[in-house]
Amino acid sequence: MLLSEITKSAQEKDIEINGLTSDSRSVQPGFLFAALPGSQVDGTQFISSAIAGGAETLLVPDDFKPTTALPSNLTIIKAPNPKRTFAEFAAQFYKKQPLHLSAVTGTNGKTSVAWFTQSLWEKLGHRAASFGTLGATPKSVTSENIALTTPDTVTLHKALRDAVERNFQHLVIEASSHGLEQHRLDGLSITSAAFTNLSRDHIDYHGTMSAYLEAKKRLFSDLLPSSGTAVLNADIPEFRALLDVCNNAFSYGFSGKELKLLNQRPTTAGQELELEIFGNRETLSIPLIGSVQAMNIICSLGLAVAEGADVSATTSQLTSLSGVPGRLEQTATDQQGSKSVIVDYAHTPDALENAINALKPHCENRLIVVFGCGGDRDKGKRPQMGAVAERLADVAIVTDDNPRSEDPALIRAEALAAAPSAKDIGDRKKAIYEAMSLAGDGDIVLIAGKGHETGQTIGTQTIPFDDKEVTQAAAKNLW
Repeated sequence: MLLSEITKSAQEKDIEINGLTSDSRSVQPGFLFAALPGSQVDGTQFISSAIAGGAETLLVPDDFKPTTALPSNLTIIKAPNPKRTFAEFAAQFYKKQPLHLSAVTGTNGKTSVAWFTQSLWEKLGHRAASFGTLGATPKSVTSENIALTTPDTVTLHKALRDAVERNFQHLVIEASSHGLEQHRLDGLSITSAAFTNLSRDHIDYHGTMSAYLEAKKRLFSDLLPSSGTAVLNADIPEFRALLDVCNNAFSYGFSGKELKLLNQRPTTAGQELELEIFGNRETLSIPLIGSVQAMNIICSLGLAVAEGADVSATTSQLTSLSGVPGRLEQTATDQQGSKSVIVDYAHTPDALENAINALKPHCENRLIVVFGCGGDRDKGKRPQMGAVAERLADVAIVTDDNPRSEDPALIRAEALAAAPSAKDIGDRKKAIYEAMSLAGDGDIVLIAGKGHETGQTIGTQTIPFDDKEVTQAAAKNLW
């Protein structure tokens, strides 16, 4: 593709661009290399490596000043916001994007909303997919490795092109605050967007809750076009600020207008919901537990309708939705069904509280909670998670999550400071076995923090570890 086609502007030297990347190790002859500023490294440090790899065009910040002489045949493009410009270039280079492209952001619930939205589209007969924490679902949608909640710019646009070429015209993507802040989603032709909730997370990166909100708000203020529809949680304090930047919006929740939750009752197999959907009353039984999942389902209904789905036909499909891997997922039970284990991805104070409260109505006796906190992440949420477990769990065990480069014992100590009655068992497998050995009839064991993950990062190594597999093995041995 010609450089002028990518930049959408006339070029003094209009050369052929064979590819683009922000990773100097991936540069090939004829590539455009984006020397992007980063939180830890500056891409301009790798310009010489990119040139050696065959880069003929550079995208750099507008204040870039080379410290050494550059080849005379090199084309240099300066931009005030090179991350945004790079995303726009990627959109032009890869061209193809699904006709129906939804994005969902929020602290908790992104994966569930994406999963349910994709499921609804599929039930309505569409070839649908999702990108996010669970990777690419289904795997056949792309050959790219979707390893982050929001992939890097080039991976994302390559995957979108794959989706279209494989006949997936309905796709939903999780939009993380990091991805939004770093302009990874700029250049996407988003047609609808949802906001689930906001609670403490990633303060180590954003600095303040205000900055964290502003990053997420970009999805609606900067990326969603005026023709697109926002689906907003009306029960959260941020609702009005989000609504003010949206041209078209559906609100959902107990305070919702278009998608109103009137009542919710737990049942043995899930919950019964009384809803008012665009003015029509509905009573539905859904096979999923927890008010948070009810909210996620209603949000996904809003996204499906925003993309043109029939309201009645879509609502009728809510009763057949299946749960999301690692999200309030029952992974083990005894033969009598008198006690069970639930695995959940909850790794923030709000998510942990929501998971516990979701299980309480289904718990005949005690709720035993195993949780940990990640290393090299926001330390402030550790005592908050400890306080939640101390207040709401009948028995709490603090264990290791992904300690990464930090001392696991110190991480646990920060959570234990607010949970003096909790047990301290660093080895995650031993902690799970201990919790399940304590469980009696009518008890529920909640294993929180890692959900669908199949590895545990300790130091610089990630070792195989799957909460689901461990709980199933423990059930065979203990129950």
